[in-house]
Amino acid sequence: MKVRYFAWVRERVGKAEEDIDPPDGVATVSDFVVWLTHRGEGYAYAFENPNVLRSAIDKRHVRADAPITGASEIAFFPPMTGG
Repeated sequence: MKVRYFAWVRERVGKAEEDIDPPDGVATVSDFVVWLTHRGEGYAYAFENPNVLRSAIDKRHVRADAPITGASEIAFFPPMTGG
């Protein structure tokens, strides 16, 4: 699946997007975030406080307990602010 990172998440991970095939047992957005934190220092830093991040599956906002099975894209971004 395509994984996209936005704003400071992108800066901390060091890339805007990548293709990832998560291992068996990674069933939800939350599971995926935990798995990502073990991919390296930048990922651990980007996802150190997952409660502040927003996520979307196939361009629809989802909660951390949303299943990722069948998703073609997951996106992570910080909360939006007005201005």
